[in-house]
Amino acid sequence: MTALTPRQSVPELAIDTLSGTWIVRDRNPERFSMIVVYRGLHCPICKSSLRDLDRKFDDFANRGVEVLALSVDTEERARLAKEEWGIENVPIGYGLSENDARSWGLYVSTGISEKEPPIFFEPGLFLIKPDATLYAASIQSMPFARPAFDDLLSAVDFIVENDYPARGEA
Repeated sequence: MTALTPRQSVPELAIDTLSGTWIVRDRNPERFSMIVVYRGLHCPICKSSLRDLDRKFDDFANRGVEVLALSVDTEERARLAKEEWGIENVPIGYGLSENDARSWGLYVSTGISEKEPPIFFEPGLFLIKPDATLYAASIQSMPFARPAFDDLLSAVDFIVENDYPARGEA
């Protein structure tokens, strides 16, 4: 597992989404790109988390934050998640490779039931500046204890109002 360092370039990432290809280095958000890695269609906690994110999509957009959710799921499973979970706004990426997951420092799990894929990645959240450097990361080894999106919205407000630098780079 690789630890990413704030203020340093993030690893390359080109991911298929349900609406086209998303490439981290090609993004040009006003303030941040926010990548939310979810476990996949099998995860009920992911369902409620992404539904909450979807409700707050415009709040992030109004703060200059571009959002992407992605997982190891296939295109078919990503479509099912979007439809069954009622995700209307958040772009959904699929097919995250184990190599890419490890380069981003994500925890890799093996399925323990027939509902789970053979391998999948535990949740992660990354705030990336327009120059493709890491501002902040939150990486979990379990489906629990994810950052609350309301807290992230407040954090973005604080960051902008105070020109607060990325931390953890030492």
